[in-house]
Amino acid sequence: MPYTHHLRNNGSALALFVLGAVSAFLSSTLPSIALADSPIVAERVGMSGERLALLDNNLERYNEDSRLAGQVYIVLRHGEVVAHEANGMQDVARGVAMNTDSIFRIASQTKAITSLAIMMLQERGLLDINQPLSKYLPEWSNMQVAVSDDSGGYTLQPARNEITLRHLLTHTGGMSYGTGRSAAEWQRANMQGWYFADREEPVRETIARMAALPLDAHPGESWIYGYNTDILGAVVEVVSGETLADFFANNIFAPLGMNDTHFYLPAAKRDRLATVYRPKQEGGIEAIPETNGMQSQGLYADGPRQSFSGGAGLLSTAGDYAKFLQMTLNGGELNGERLVSRKTIELMTTDHLGTIEFRPGQGFGLGFSIATDVGLRGTLGSEGEYAWGGAYHSTYWVDPVEDLVVVYLTQIIPATGLDDHITLRNGIYQAIVD
Repeated sequence: MPYTHHLRNNGSALALFVLGAVSAFLSSTLPSIALADSPIVAERVGMSGERLALLDNNLERYNEDSRLAGQVYIVLRHGEVVAHEANGMQDVARGVAMNTDSIFRIASQTKAITSLAIMMLQERGLLDINQPLSKYLPEWSNMQVAVSDDSGGYTLQPARNEITLRHLLTHTGGMSYGTGRSAAEWQRANMQGWYFADREEPVRETIARMAALPLDAHPGESWIYGYNTDILGAVVEVVSGETLADFFANNIFAPLGMNDTHFYLPAAKRDRLATVYRPKQEGGIEAIPETNGMQSQGLYADGPRQSFSGGAGLLSTAGDYAKFLQMTLNGGELNGERLVSRKTIELMTTDHLGTIEFRPGQGFGLGFSIATDVGLRGTLGSEGEYAWGGAYHSTYWVDPVEDLVVVYLTQIIPATGLDDHITLRNGIYQAIVD
């Protein structure tokens, strides 16, 4: 249970004052401890501790029914932590319980951080997101697009538009994860899928080789999920003169206190890395074998530590990622550390797609999906909410209308038949009582 009832009615004004002051201090620094041991915090910011307990019970059932091994989630409202819970097991076979400081592969949640890095460089006058990609990576000029022909194959056409950095930020650069019409060429070049941790070459070299392959669509004309943000990671390296890992560490993680966020895990933190599971055909789940690749435990601990994937490479905790999101909700600042301006965050969290089709009731900004019509989307939330998730079934969102940050981390791939994300969303919004 995320709180104890006796604290609600202890009748001590001094206890309430002290607890409230301590909770406010701790939530401002967002440590990896549970702050929802009292309903005071939740109810002070317009949420019900009792209703949050119902959410926690509902999420725990996924672990009890062996649909998940475990999960960690954190909820902030008005900048205060109202729930930070760990359920189930970090590693079932070894009997290791999930903890709020367990470390997860956050995969595509990396994309928002890379997008922010690009915007930081724009603020410093080192790049312009509306300029062609080829200005920063010259090999990405004179691109060709694979277009279907009458024989069932494809022909190559010159791209109608140059790829810009803004195209990449909005996933309209024209490239997939190597699964389009020219998939065979991408496969021969070892350019398929989002997993980079096993590569022994710097990401800048990988992206340079990628430029020789055909695009799947003309830039700026279609939303296609793919290597867009990995390419942006190479841009960060070229423009900043640092590796992506160093740029993140020096300019984002250190200022925000994201001390448990890494591309490759330090040896001292290996025991905190959650195990990845997959569904079994007969029901239940099992740990994925210790191999490399997209559907495995991966080489995040013992890999070559050469390739930093701006699209899907990071490891993190719920508390660390919440710091990043709270910074965006605060307009670019957290605990006195300003990373970008309020206007930059506004641009990042505005729909840039216009008439380009994406999802019903949603658009896409510079690194985030954007809720544009809650009724059309059909789920609880607010217009202006920005969000995304990761391949290992993690998710997050920020709701500026409700002043709300949510991070939910678990490790299962593929996430077949699971509805825990909607359980999470429904459970959080039903707990808002102001």
